[in-house]
Amino acid sequence: MPWVITKLCRDCVDMSCVEVCPVDCIYEYTGDDKATFPNQLYIDPEECIDCGVCEPECPWEAIFEDERVPGVFTEDVGINAKIVDAKDDFAVPEVGEMEKPTPEQVAENKAKWNYTE
Repeated sequence: MPWVITKLCRDCVDMSCVEVCPVDCIYEYTGDDKATFPNQLYIDPEECIDCGVCEPECPWEAIFEDERVPGVFTEDVGINAKIVDAKDDFAVPEVGEMEKPTPEQVAENKAKWNYTE
């Protein structure tokens, strides 16, 4: 899986990455199993072409190359991979205007998930 969206996106869901993806491989979950697929965006590993344009666009700094996902987010690799088997419950989201987070909000979000760079 070339790129992974981690739980740093959870409940933040900025669409900047969706807007720049050349192959529309970034999805939102539209089903009912919120325990398995929480409110965040997901990258389909079978569709991702490993271009990396999504990573610098994420204001929450939630996207990592699969081989560089920090240990605290290891389970997110598997969660992103699960979308392949549940594809009917995912859709490419419509991009709307969203307010960008402040550096303080990004830092608070990282602290919430015990992530230190």
